[in-house]
Amino acid sequence: MAQGIAHRLSTVSVVDALAESLRNRVLDGGLPPGSSLAETEIAAEYGVSRPTARSAITALVHEGLLHREANKPATVPRLTRADVEDLFLLRTPVEIESLRLLVSRNTVPALEAGRAVADLDQLGEDAPHSAFVEADLRFHQTLVDAVGSPRLSRLYRTIKGEVHLCMVQTRNELGRERIVSEHRTILKSLRTGDASQAERQMREHLNGAYRSLQHVFGDC
Repeated sequence: MAQGIAHRLSTVSVVDALAESLRNRVLDGGLPPGSSLAETEIAAEYGVSRPTARSAITALVHEGLLHREANKPATVPRLTRADVEDLFLLRTPVEIESLRLLVSRNTVPALEAGRAVADLDQLGEDAPHSAFVEADLRFHQTLVDAVGSPRLSRLYRTIKGEVHLCMVQTRNELGRERIVSEHRTILKSLRTGDASQAERQMREHLNGAYRSLQHVFGDC
């Protein structure tokens, strides 16, 4: 929990602002795996009602950033090697098929994807994990969203929270420069309409992340 820091929340949506604050604390390591988030404690810390705290926590549970069992506080999950394998079982085919569709339909979101790459490239080495993860995965989410399928985008977002947690673990394994370079290479192939090359590059990119995660989680 924060140490005597008064968290000031946006008046636009207190629930959304609280969820964003908690989300960043999870991704920045302020709430490490295994941390418990009781509604009463969160409500007291932020000076909000218990229903507001419950709604914010529930939002993060739906994102996969928190796990919650009946009659127990939500906790930051400890992902395992089996979790990683399951995530990439879904993530890889969704992203590969998205690239194929983007090229065949000539709907590559060059500007938006390029902006995500530039934002990641401009981050300093001391940037918080949440900023690093946001820029990294915004590139991937942009490509999926550009397909124009609400169901596909919704499906991808169901695993995004857990993918975020994975990327926090592998930031130092992969490195910003490598990720930026691989994103640029993929985008270049998409811009030139080379679907097979883009698919191969994306598969190598995701396989690299997968191998790094296996190394991080070991035999967990």
